[in-house]
Amino acid sequence: MMIPCIDLQGGKAVQLVRGRRRALAVDDVLGLLDRFRDYPILHVIDLDAAMRKGSNARWIKLLCSRANRKVRVGGGIRTVARAERILSWGAEKIIVGSAAFRDGKVARDFLDALRKRVGRQHVIVALDTEGGRIVVRGWRERLKLRPAEVIPELEPFCSGFLSTFVDNEGTMKGTDLSWFRQLQRVTKLPITAAGGIRSMREVNALEKAGMDAAVGMAIYTGKLAADKTGLRRP
Repeated sequence: MMIPCIDLQGGKAVQLVRGRRRALAVDDVLGLLDRFRDYPILHVIDLDAAMRKGSNARWIKLLCSRANRKVRVGGGIRTVARAERILSWGAEKIIVGSAAFRDGKVARDFLDALRKRVGRQHVIVALDTEGGRIVVRGWRERLKLRPAEVIPELEPFCSGFLSTFVDNEGTMKGTDLSWFRQLQRVTKLPITAAGGIRSMREVNALEKAGMDAAVGMAIYTGKLAADKTGLRRP
């Protein structure tokens, strides 16, 4: 299954190249709900909150309340209280990235508190990877950890993983299917793959391997099924 991504920055839906350079922006954020109406799940990521540069909470609340489908929200979720608040807006699951790690290790205390308060069925852990290592803090800090090393420790605290292949994120170069297949063999929990996915061949290959595909740039540019309404260059 393909899952469209709505990455929020400064009140706009944007697409960044490797989390840094803005390549595309959409002003009509709520209009994306109609544009993506045929997809049963949406990913909404607050990039400003992830980078500690602000918040798009207003837009997230509106998207969750008006989506009429499953919405998974991530970006800057560092406390149990914030996770509870977002779920109260109607999000199906919250996506936790940087907060899942502390001092280069799995933040077991935080994840345990999160599991007890909201339930592991509502938690997805983001394993964003660059150069084979997990990256956090808006993909600015690289840990020594590799995803396959920590997945067994993380499994008791979540219902699945979102894994972004940051090396190719936003580049339209395609993703690394073999890497995702290796990662899937490490866990029985579902993995949603992201990062550079540009074709239905890749989406179908991931689905065959038991994974969903979270897609951004390829949808927004019209490479995959979506129109170009409201799209502009920054």
